[in-house]
Amino acid sequence: MSRRTLLCASTPRASCLDLWREKNDRLVRRAKELVPQECSLRRQQLTQDILEGLSGLLHSLQGLPAAVSVLPLELTVTCNFIILRASLTQGFTEDQAQDIQQALERVLETQEPLVPRLEQGLRELWDSVLHASSLLPELLPALHLLAGLQAALWLSTDHLGDLALLLQALNGSQNRASEDLLLLLKTWSPPAEESDAPLILQDAWGLRDVLLTASAFHQGLQELITGSLPKALSSLHEAASGLCSRPVLVQVYTALGNCLRKMGNPQRALLYLIAALKEGSALGLPLLEASRLYRQLGNTTAELESLELLFEALSVTHKSEAPHILIEVELLLPQPGPASPLHCGTQSQVKHLLASRCLQMGRAEEAAEHYLDLLALLLDVSEPRFSPPPCPPGPCMPEVFLEAAVALIKAGRAQDALTVCEELLSRTSSLLPKMSWLWEDVRKGTKELPHCPLWVSAAHLLQGQAWVQLRAQKEAVGEFSHCLELLFRAVPEDKDQGGASNCEQGCSSDVALQHLRAAALISRGLEWVASGQDTKALQDFLLSVQVCPGHRDASFHLLQTLRNLNRRDEANAVWWKLKTQTQVPQEEATWHHPF
Repeated sequence: MSRRTLLCASTPRASCLDLWREKNDRLVRRAKELVPQECSLRRQQLTQDILEGLSGLLHSLQGLPAAVSVLPLELTVTCNFIILRASLTQGFTEDQAQDIQQALERVLETQEPLVPRLEQGLRELWDSVLHASSLLPELLPALHLLAGLQAALWLSTDHLGDLALLLQALNGSQNRASEDLLLLLKTWSPPAEESDAPLILQDAWGLRDVLLTASAFHQGLQELITGSLPKALSSLHEAASGLCSRPVLVQVYTALGNCLRKMGNPQRALLYLIAALKEGSALGLPLLEASRLYRQLGNTTAELESLELLFEALSVTHKSEAPHILIEVELLLPQPGPASPLHCGTQSQVKHLLASRCLQMGRAEEAAEHYLDLLALLLDVSEPRFSPPPCPPGPCMPEVFLEAAVALIKAGRAQDALTVCEELLSRTSSLLPKMSWLWEDVRKGTKELPHCPLWVSAAHLLQGQAWVQLRAQKEAVGEFSHCLELLFRAVPEDKDQGGASNCEQGCSSDVALQHLRAAALISRGLEWVASGQDTKALQDFLLSVQVCPGHRDASFHLLQTLRNLNRRDEANAVWWKLKTQTQVPQEEATWHHPF
């Protein structure tokens, strides 16, 4: 027990209450006087000192038996302590939940008979306390502020069911059936503080407005992800009209732009994105959404310019503003996941998106440069040996190597493509002795490197294409043959024996395997045609049609070769089949090879 607590134990409680209240008010004034622009280290130290002062005061108050006359001050100090601690750590933790629980138990200690609490969770404690508070109206202002902090904690941790029940209890029975958080928050009317009440860092009404804005934004994002666009638009408009700091407003405007784009209103979407860009220095989110908008409009130049600006924006480190000593909307919002429209990604992910879009749009020279920049960026932080990063979002390192090689070949830089493929092969060389069981994993769709054999085979295929460009036929045929040797070691999945759990990955690997075989056979067949060896070419084209039925390129080259060999009946049969067949959708492959 502290010296002050011992002193107060022997003096009238009223004088102790005055001392404790004066200390609370003094600490609150010091906190409110902190200047946001002050040196961050000094400001953090001052905040920590105030927090320790509140902690000591709370320890003194809780060192005595709970009493109704002291509880308003004790609850106020608890709330000030939680607010300051959450602001200092920029988030809620389990410690704050324990602080709230202890405060509720102190309230119940004043009631006779004592309510059994051993098996009560926070929500049950709140039911008991709010029931008891009907007999203790003097506690209501402090309890509503504590309830606001509980609501903030539950909103930030996505305990929305508990939050709705708490708000229903605060509002009384009139809205007991409602689960609409926005309606419940709007209905919540915290009682006004008495003029002579202890000072607080943030009142319940201000906290209610923060909760309303954060809840509207959170709800709008969830509705946007699930495709409930009209509801999302309404919720996001609600958030935009609330207590938004500039960084939050950038996120809200970006989400509104995303929603309107999906609703087919690109002009209004663009207006919100422009507004987001004007709100601050964090330009990443609106630029990414702008690139999506321009892509939808077919404006490739503007799309690629937006991605280039986004890459530059992510390379700039912005100095964040010092937070206010309050619970703010930012503290209550979860970090956006990959499915969120507010997930901006990393520099390397943006560079890959830019490179792949250039490649898709036929801008091979630009794509090649972007891919080389991307490889330099990735290899700068990579392990010496190949180790695949976690899969989606984005491709694995080997796929980036392969895409880079494709871009270089299309840009006429065959020698650079060979170098990139050699680098990939050197990074997978340690796996070559294990290729037999890796092929089995491809078939079953298991293990951590199921596509490694496909990557190695594709690298040899691309090397062959590079040698073709360099007019080195012998080397090209050698690479195509090596590729085919690797590919034909794999046995496609037996659909009667494959397990249900890995069927999808195994089947998609089989599709990629078929198309890679067809591409290698067609490529080698074309080299035979170029050297006048139509009979050898015919064998490869026939086999390509067998391994990948419905492949139009394979059928076309087979038709041409049959005509060259004057085998008209067979050529006519292939022509009729080619005319009536439907193209197999190639997007089923897990890795989209370039052929």
